[in-house]
Amino acid sequence: MVAGIVLAGGRATRMGGGDKALRPLGGQPVLAHVIARLAPQVQALALSANGDPARFAAFGLPVLADSLPGFPGPLAGVLAGLDWAAGRGESALVSVAGDTPFLPPDLVARLQAAGSVALAASPAGGQMRRHPTVALWPVALREALRAALARGEHKVGRFLAEHGARAAEFAAPPDPFFNINTPEDLARAQSLL
Repeated sequence: MVAGIVLAGGRATRMGGGDKALRPLGGQPVLAHVIARLAPQVQALALSANGDPARFAAFGLPVLADSLPGFPGPLAGVLAGLDWAAGRGESALVSVAGDTPFLPPDLVARLQAAGSVALAASPAGGQMRRHPTVALWPVALREALRAALARGEHKVGRFLAEHGARAAEFAAPPDPFFNINTPEDLARAQSLL
């Protein structure tokens, strides 16, 4: 059984701060699009975000804060998700970024088909670009991830590579993992919508 975590805790510095996931896109928050795409594919869904969880209350999902101090990045959000999934008795977790509104409807199935540890990839500039925050994580990896974070690991892709992650390749255009980092990206997402 697979749970899902939406990594919605980024600082959004290129967007001028705030929550990218709460920016409007097509009349609703970006996060609503992400949830609509991922929720049907998983047993349960939670958000990874620090700060006041009330800002996400309208979505009716658990909001998981990092268990580590400071701002350790997306790996800490994945760890919070793995701990939550383990408590639910799930065997795996799929993570996605909170600013990726075009996730494919077969994301989870294709990640599972790629391997027990897998990440998404899509074509960009004539090669396959890997998307480490869009990944399948076995719950059994959580203690290894906790140890990696304790020794200062912050690179999602490096941790996944160390644990034999395989790539699940998806077609583009449009890129199903297009993420919104800037106001220009938000305008482009609106045109793609």
